Amino acid sequence: MDQQQKESSFLTGSPAPSQDDKTMALIAHIGGIIVPILVPLIIMVTKGEKSSWVKAQAVEALNFQIGVFIAYVICSALTLLCIGALLFPIVGLAAVIMGIMAGLKVNEGVSYRYPFSIRLIK
Repeated sequence: MDQQQKESSFLTGSPAPSQDDKTMALIAHIGGIIVPILVPLIIMVTKGEKSSWVKAQAVEALNFQIGVFIAYVICSALTLLCIGALLFPIVGLAAVIMGIMAGLKVNEGVSYRYPFSIRLIK
């Protein structure tokens, strides 16, 4: 276990996540790119009971995907002003990049929080 994992487990009082936990958190973040909202929700409901770390990461991914969905709805409304058509690819690219960054971090066993996210689900 590296120094960062020792410090994070010491601070939270919980053991470092297992490889299965890391994989499930990775799927929650990366799967949200492929099937938004549904993949993190399924992982939160099924695997969240067994691991609080996986549940926390699935909730984080779910909240981010809900925020991305809201951004797409706003872009759709702004399409009438021709601004939305320019914002659609920016929102999509940001969602992909942030999801990949989150997936890489959780695969290392580090908890990830998106820098901007609407935290509707606790």
